[in-house]
Formats: sequence, C-alpha cells, structure tokens
Amino acid sequence: MFHHAFNTVWGHANALFYPFRRRRIVDIFVVLMGCTLLYGLVQLGHEWTGVHRPVVEISLSPWALPKYTFFSMMRGLAAYGISLIFTFVYAFWAAKDRRAEKLLIPLLDILQSIPVLGFMPGLVLALVAVFPRSNLGLELAAVIMIFTGQAWNMTFSLYHSLKSVPDELQEAATVYGFNWWERFKWVELPFGTTGLVWNSMMSMAGGWFFLMITEAFKLGDKDFRLPGLGSYMSVAVENGDKLAMIYAIVAMIAMIMFLDQVLWRPVVVWAQRFRIEETAQADTPHSWLLRLLRRSRLIRWVEHRRAMRKRNITKAEPPAAKPKIVLPQMKAAFPWLGNGALALLILMVLWGTIRLVQFLAHVPGTEWGYLALAGGLTLTRVVVSTALGTLWALPAGLAIGLSPRLSKALQPVVQVAASFPAPMLFPVVIALLAHLGIGLNYGCVALMLLGTQWYILFNVIAGAMAIPGDLRETAASFKLTRWQRFTDLYVPATFPFLVTGWVTAAGGAWNASIVAEYYDLKGVTLSTFGLGSTVSSAAYHNNLTLLAASVLLMSAIVVLFNRLVWKPCYRLAQTRYSMTK
Repeated sequence: MFHHAFNTVWGHANALFYPFRRRRIVDIFVVLMGCTLLYGLVQLGHEWTGVHRPVVEISLSPWALPKYTFFSMMRGLAAYGISLIFTFVYAFWAAKDRRAEKLLIPLLDILQSIPVLGFMPGLVLALVAVFPRSNLGLELAAVIMIFTGQAWNMTFSLYHSLKSVPDELQEAATVYGFNWWERFKWVELPFGTTGLVWNSMMSMAGGWFFLMITEAFKLGDKDFRLPGLGSYMSVAVENGDKLAMIYAIVAMIAMIMFLDQVLWRPVVVWAQRFRIEETAQADTPHSWLLRLLRRSRLIRWVEHRRAMRKRNITKAEPPAAKPKIVLPQMKAAFPWLGNGALALLILMVLWGTIRLVQFLAHVPGTEWGYLALAGGLTLTRVVVSTALGTLWALPAGLAIGLSPRLSKALQPVVQVAASFPAPMLFPVVIALLAHLGIGLNYGCVALMLLGTQWYILFNVIAGAMAIPGDLRETAASFKLTRWQRFTDLYVPATFPFLVTGWVTAAGGAWNASIVAEYYDLKGVTLSTFGLGSTVSSAAYHNNLTLLAASVLLMSAIVVLFNRLVWKPCYRLAQTRYSMTK
C-alpha cells in the first residue's frame, strides 16, 4: 500500500514539474548552441586574421574534419549573406528601372556564365596583394568565389517575382498609400518569398559545387589553399586515400543535413505564411527546431524585453516624431540616384570593354575561328544537358512540391544530392562511362548534368508549392485526369519558375563545362574539344590571353542565346502563363 501511495505521489509530482524540466533542458540546449557558435566564430576569426602561410598543410586526420567543415560552412553562409544583399539590390533595380533593365539583365546573364577559373587567378592575386600579411585576402577571395556560385539564380528568381506581382496586390498597395519601401516589404517581397527560399537552397548547393576549386587553389608554385572541407577532399583525391574520401563524404552529408534542419526547414515553414490562396493546406510543413525554440523561456524572455522596449519607445515619442514629409523628396531623389548608378555602371562596362579589346588585339583570326567552333560544340552540350534535366526534374519537382509529406521527407535527400560537390562523383561516372564504351565527348554531358539538373528541380518545386489550393480543388471537382492536370494546370502554373530554372541551369552548365570537358584524374588529364576545356587548359598553362578570349566568346554566346531563346520564354511566362495577370 505504501508503494502504491508513493507511486501515486511521484506520478503527480512528475506530471506537475515535467514541463519545467523540459523547458529547462531547452534553455540549456539554447545556451550550449550559443556557446558552441561563439567558440567556432573565435576560431574562424583566428584563421582569418592569422599570418599568411606560403605553404599550407592539410591534415587528413578525421579529427581535423569538424574544424574544416565548420570553416567551409561559415564561408558558405558568409557568401550567402552577400548574395542575399546583392539579390535585393540588383533584382529591385532591374525590375523597377526599365532603362537599367536593358543593361542589368544581359549583364546578369554574362556574370552567371563566366567560369570561376576565368577571374579566380586575378581576384586571388589582387586580394592577397591588398592583405599580404594575413589570410584575410585569401578568405575574402574564397567567399567571393562561393558568392559567384550562389547569387545569380536568387537574383533571377526575385526579379521574375517582382515582375509578376498580381495587379490586385499592386492596386491594394496604391490604395493604402504605400511608399516604395512599404510596397517592397509588405507586398512584393512576400510574394517572391517561396521562390527565393527554394532558390536560396539551390544557391548553397551551387556554392558547394566549386568548393574543391575554391579552397584548394594553386597557381604555379604558389599555394593558395585554405583549411576546409574542399581542400580536404582535394588532398584525399590526390593521395588516393579512399578512407579519407569516405570521411569527407560523411562530413559533407552531415553539414548539409545540419543546415537543412537548422536553417532551411525552419525557413520553409516560415515561408508558408506568404502563400497566396483562399483555402488552407491539409498538411502543413513543420520544424522540430521551431517547436523546440518556442518552449525556451530564455528566448521568450528576450522577445518580451524587446517588445517592452519598443512599447516604451513608442510611448516616449509623440506621433509627430515620425514625419512622412520627406518621402516625396526621397522619391524625387531616386531617379537621380538610379541614373547616377546606371551611368557609373555603363562607364565601368565601357572601360572594361576597351581594356579587354586592347588586351585581345593580337589574337589571330584563326584562333577566334577555333574558339567559335569549340563554343558551338559546348553550347550543344549545354542545351542537351538542360533538356535531359527537364525530363526528370519537371515531374519529380511537381510530385515533391504538390505533396507536403513528400516535401518533408525528400527535402533533406534533395539537399544532400544537390549540395554534394559533383566533381567528387566524376571519377565514378567516368569509370562507368568507360565501362559502357562512352567517351568524354558525349560523356561530358552526363557530367554537366550532375551540376545543372538541380536548378530546374528546385524551381519546379517552388512553382508547385506556389499553386493555389483552390485551383487544385477545382481540377479535382471537374474530375480532370492526371495527364490533364499535368498539361492544363501544373505545367502552365509552374512555367514562369521553369524558365528561371532553365536560365540558371544553362548558366550552371556553362560553368560546369570547365570541369566536365577537362578533368585531371590521378595525374592523367582527360579532355575533349570544347570551350570549357579551352578555358581550363588556358588557366592551367597560365595562358591569360587565350583565357580572356575564351571567356569573352562564352559571354557573347550566352547573351545571344538568352536574347533569342530565354527572353521570349520570359515574355511568354509573364503574359500567357502568368496566374496573376
């Protein structure tokens, strides 16, 4: 009897104090996360401000991987922060200024197609010369290199969203008297959030694609390597250390899964509030981290203190303390600011063009003919890889985007597959192609496909998630077949997102061509004729003239193709296949 009474009392006490113990554990978890992040940032600061070393030793010990992985992750996150700022400024400028749009969009096409090796040597040498006594220049160069693999598809996505805002939302903003900032904050940015979030995930994946090149860069006898996951992978491949390669793969997967659960899954859940539809979702996505943080008394105390501070500031300031008289003056100053920035950009482009023409004046005509033939062959491979990626990414993206359950289950898998550096898989793919009797001339299309197909998949997923639920319910009420839904609803509704995926996938394919057409496997160089292999060979042999000519021709081909193909597709997406016009 005593035992029964004791169990009863203990059960009531446990039920009473369990929530407090659980919240205390959550608070301890939050504090430990903060301390761990602070320690990692201190170590990263020591690495960035450390003395520049002429020779860098990369340890293949598995105990060095946590530090290397953290360094690579923070470089990727720093590059993403820069990419996000660049996206807001560049996309807003291009969408709101029609004169600047004619220059900014072709320039964006050029920037996304320029290979990393096209400007990496000059950038690294310049930043190292600016900071000769510390690693800061080399770290900044690595961040900027990763930035070049992230920013373009995010910018294209937000630009397209800003051009596709529904007329009724614009009219509502006009009725409420929103200024440019309020219109962007409360109308335009929320409308483009879904596409921006999924393209942000793809941007992180694109940044990891060239991680080995960025962190393991060498120029002649100069060593510009940085301690990180990419350099660890590169040294493991060079030494043929299969165990170290397995360690690197495990660390890469762990980092991607960590970012997915800690960063992208909460962001995807948060972005659901910006869906434009009149019906509620039957199965909304959830995040265990958000649920856990909501239980933290520490975080709620911080939010309470911040709310009280805002309330006190509001009470202390009279209503007249926030005048809006300056808004017309600011609005009048914007055209002058935009015109000045556009004029400065035009001058920079003209100056760069003149210097480039002077630099390439001595390139013979036969060399240009050779490059034109190589460019045409690489263009064919780019188009084929984009088409092959569409064949599977379109139905797969629709299936994932239309099902919250599949999205929750497959988002980490897609993140891992998209973020894993494709060059690490090249030896396996090349061996498989050799076993099938396929040479690199055709096999490089498969190598390019490894790095480009994800752009299409992520944009289709974003487009499918943005389809209003009432349209899907209407299709179900009319008893449309699966094929009818696919052709009459899903494809037209996701076509604007699909065009963005095509543009960014083609740009990624041009970038991937420098690795796919020219690959060094254990000291043996495998190459095939094409513009990508020409760029890689010129960079490897330090032939700057041929490198500049190849990059210039690649940019010209991209701009011409975009004007003839992608621009009409964008126009079609904004007129015939827009659900908001």
